[in-house]
Amino acid sequence: MGELTELAEWVALIDACVEPIARRPVDLTDPDWVRKMREGPHPLDEAGIRPEAEAALRDVLTRYEAGDDGVRTALRALLERCHHFTWATTLPFEPTPRGFRQLLLQMSVEDQGLDTRDMMLTLHDLCGQARDAGVDIRPLLLEVAGLSSGVDKYGMGSTRHILLRAAGREPRGLW
Repeated sequence: MGELTELAEWVALIDACVEPIARRPVDLTDPDWVRKMREGPHPLDEAGIRPEAEAALRDVLTRYEAGDDGVRTALRALLERCHHFTWATTLPFEPTPRGFRQLLLQMSVEDQGLDTRDMMLTLHDLCGQARDAGVDIRPLLLEVAGLSSGVDKYGMGSTRHILLRAAGREPRGLW
């Protein structure tokens, strides 16, 4: 796993840069708090590290896809430790099979993040967008499920199980 050391340090540094932004309190009593959040700068832009963070995520996904079970397990553990990185760093959706697959790989390596329900809602939305763009989602869901963890972290099924379930359902009835 020595080849992951530099990547792990890079992700940890990005995580540390966005942590203060992620932990900043939000005044939920302010009636405009949602608007302010939407209109404010993206956390990566505010920290001035968007290109570096997106490059790091692409590197994570490349290594995750090409790696063996040990590499994938190590990358899942890295992103579990660096949850501020995962909170702030996403790739834009490209309405193509490759774009859909990249976001599925991101879900797989994030391994449900901090909340399975958020992952499931995001997956449902992503599958709908991909289907609307004409992407055949089933083979991609099955492929990425094969790379995913079989550990049921939160009692709602493993990432592998959730992706397989999404692949086996009717197009609009994922859950």
